[in-house]
Amino acid sequence: MDIENQNIYEDEPDSHTEQAASHTHPHTHSHTQTQAVLNRMSRAIGHMEAVKRMVEDGRDCSEVLIQIAAVRSAINNIGKIILEDHISHCIVDAVEHGDEQALEDLKTAIEKFIK
Repeated sequence: MDIENQNIYEDEPDSHTEQAASHTHPHTHSHTQTQAVLNRMSRAIGHMEAVKRMVEDGRDCSEVLIQIAAVRSAINNIGKIILEDHISHCIVDAVEHGDEQALEDLKTAIEKFIK
């Protein structure tokens, strides 16, 4: 059940929703990878549910930790795709329109993402 080599995404609200509602940038938020992200999220959620069952079933801790590492890697890869898509579309548009706040928001988001 190694998730690292799988595509991972799905339609799931993210913790950015609250912050996204406060965005008042003049640029549009169009993304080309939305469906890929959603599909990968769905798979990651399914994998996490499988890890939960492993814990409930009393599976070996080492096996559980390996699967959690795979889920974490999958989630990080989802973040990378979102970041690349955001830079390619939203940030390019923001720069073209002189939206410096979008650049500050990106900096803050990157700092939180790499923690």
